Amino acid sequence: MNILYDYDPETALGDVPSPCLSICKMDTSKEVCSGCFRTIPEITRWSTASNEDKRSIWRQIKHRMFD
Repeated sequence: MNILYDYDPETALGDVPSPCLSICKMDTSKEVCSGCFRTIPEITRWSTASNEDKRSIWRQIKHRMFD
C-alpha cells in the first residue's frame, strides 16, 4: 500500500491522511518534496489545515505526481 497512489481526495470521506512517506528530500528544480510532492508551505500548514484544505493539497499532489 502506498498512500500516494491509494488515496483519492475526490471520493474519500472523513479525516484526510497525511501524504508523508518519511522520505524528506526537496527537489529544488520543482520546489517539492521528492517523497510526498508537497511544497514547503503545504508541509508547514498541514497540521492546522482543515480537511477541505488538505483535500485541496492532495489534488495538487496528484497533479504533481504525473506532471
